Amino acid sequence: MTMALLVDGYDAILSDLDGVVYAGPSAIPGAVEALGALGGHGVGLAYVTNNASRSPEQVAEHLRELGAPATAEQVVTSPQAASRLLAERLPQGARVLITGSDALASEVEAAGLEPVRSATDAPVAVVQGFDPGLGWKDLAEASYAVATGILWVATNTDLSIPQARGIAPGNGTLVAAVRAATGAEPVVAGKPEPPLFHAAAARLGASRPAVLGDRLDTDILGGNRSGYSTILVLTGVNSAEDALRAVTLERPSRIIATLDGLYQPYQEPRLREGVWECGSARAWVDGDTLTITGEEDSLDGWRAACAAWWSAVPEAQEATNPTIRWS
Repeated sequence: MTMALLVDGYDAILSDLDGVVYAGPSAIPGAVEALGALGGHGVGLAYVTNNASRSPEQVAEHLRELGAPATAEQVVTSPQAASRLLAERLPQGARVLITGSDALASEVEAAGLEPVRSATDAPVAVVQGFDPGLGWKDLAEASYAVATGILWVATNTDLSIPQARGIAPGNGTLVAAVRAATGAEPVVAGKPEPPLFHAAAARLGASRPAVLGDRLDTDILGGNRSGYSTILVLTGVNSAEDALRAVTLERPSRIIATLDGLYQPYQEPRLREGVWECGSARAWVDGDTLTITGEEDSLDGWRAACAAWWSAVPEAQEATNPTIRWS
């Protein structure tokens, strides 16, 4: 009997970018080929990103340069969500202080608002998004404006971002600087909030989408909040062990090592006589101790371990810390 491929269970993939498709300027090995093969399986593709430094067309152009299938319409960004949120709360033509890229300013302008760059321009709101060129003066302008009590919107609060040389500070780190200076809290427009994912699924007309990402606190949390299946790919920020220890809403439906895993049969863990089995791996819980049989780098071992631990601790509001033993 031929087992179904993981990808065959969905009609669309809503994919993150950083840590899934590329790290820095380069594609992650095998990612472009995997994405290009989706169409042959009748599966739609959209890119859902918190990156606020580039426009949808710029993102799509970069993806095409890497060889991935992409149009601007397939790219759904947190600046788009932030601009819609601002437009809903502000009158047309209202001034908005931009702490971020020109692409963010363009989205704000397209929403019928006036982008400005200084707190002295009398803005009625601040929108903050990632831009690698941001400096102290930009954060200071944002702080001066936010301290007056006006609306403050953050495109996202990702604390880190994968780059070719490693993990670097993300927009959330810069947002934290303004928060520390003002004591204020922003309204967050992007992931892990559901609107981005719902908009992406709607564009594709998808009824069975899966959210594909490398981060538990944005991609997986947002996909779960949206009511969609979630797939954690281990090419970016979070590991299988991170998933094991995660709070309930950050636990993925599936875990794959690379995007090649979309085109392989998925080994679902099964419970047999109190032991969870996945392939040749087995896992069980005794008190706070989780025992796993198999190699420590075995993905089946981690899948069995997650099933066992999550079954034993179905509701976790804080990250858990089981004692893990491999045998």
